[in-house]
Amino acid sequence: MLDHGGNLHSAIERFGIPKQQWIDLSTGINPHPYPVSALLPDVWHRLPEPDKDLIQAAHAYYGVARSAASAVLPVAGSQAAIQGLPQLRVRQHGTSRVVVANTTYAEHAYQWQRAGHMITAVPYGDLPAAIDACDVMVVCNPNNPTGESTSPDQLLQWAERLAQRGGWLIVDEAFGDVLPKLSVAGYVGAPGLIVLRSIGKFFGLAGLRLGFVLGQTAMIDALAEEIGPWSVSGPAQQIGTQVLTDRTWQRAMQVTLQDEGQRLTQLLAQHGFPSQGCALFRYWPEPQAAVLADFLARQGIWIRLFSHGVRLGLPSDEKGWQRLESALASWKKEQR
Repeated sequence: MLDHGGNLHSAIERFGIPKQQWIDLSTGINPHPYPVSALLPDVWHRLPEPDKDLIQAAHAYYGVARSAASAVLPVAGSQAAIQGLPQLRVRQHGTSRVVVANTTYAEHAYQWQRAGHMITAVPYGDLPAAIDACDVMVVCNPNNPTGESTSPDQLLQWAERLAQRGGWLIVDEAFGDVLPKLSVAGYVGAPGLIVLRSIGKFFGLAGLRLGFVLGQTAMIDALAEEIGPWSVSGPAQQIGTQVLTDRTWQRAMQVTLQDEGQRLTQLLAQHGFPSQGCALFRYWPEPQAAVLADFLARQGIWIRLFSHGVRLGLPSDEKGWQRLESALASWKKEQR
């Protein structure tokens, strides 16, 4: 399997620092998780049949019209859809030409390649030139890890062009909650457009393993058949309904994350790191990426290392902010 952020146990073993002494900034997950309330007792006893309240809440939160044309499918994290869609494409259309950005969430290319499709990776900025040379295009918006983005108008144009030849545009909006103006979730009745959403990032509930696939009803029904029954647990469905309907918490958290995202941007800039990204993470193409990651790890700060740069999420408390600032100042001093 591919390496991802959040693998803190590897850092503990490698550096010998106890878990409670680490600051894990490697995932981009909201460090202020939703405060889940008590669950109904029978949620552990009954098979997790589809919850109509969850579906209704998802339609409302993501702005998907309640119509015969579009539908919402809960899945066990958007990863389940990332694995299921390539298999569904094979069943329906055979091997396809798939374009992804060459710096994006690596599971997309990996899963399409595993399913036997032909993969072309291009720079994120070159995606417009590749739209007519593929059957499927996968776009993270905002992009993970670089934070690059594509306008909704552009995405809808691509979806229309792909649909004319039976193609798909898959838009992964895992970090879309903090940039709602970028979302095309409200347009998923359009042919060829598939949107992936995640509860894990903005709501800080990655361990819940809950996400959604939004698209035309026929495609959603086929994907549900591909994934199979009872794929989302009863507790996940009940908690998902809580978080999607709690507008008071959502509004307050948007303010908190925008403030903290700006704070992280300014902190990094003060220490010579001009970063890009969204409220939940910052990225930059660091030439000494491995050296910097090792330096911070030895001080108990775990970040996401790539061959092309590094990504940092938000500290969870003021002590974490102060430790990060101190570590960055030490790094800057050593580089003089």
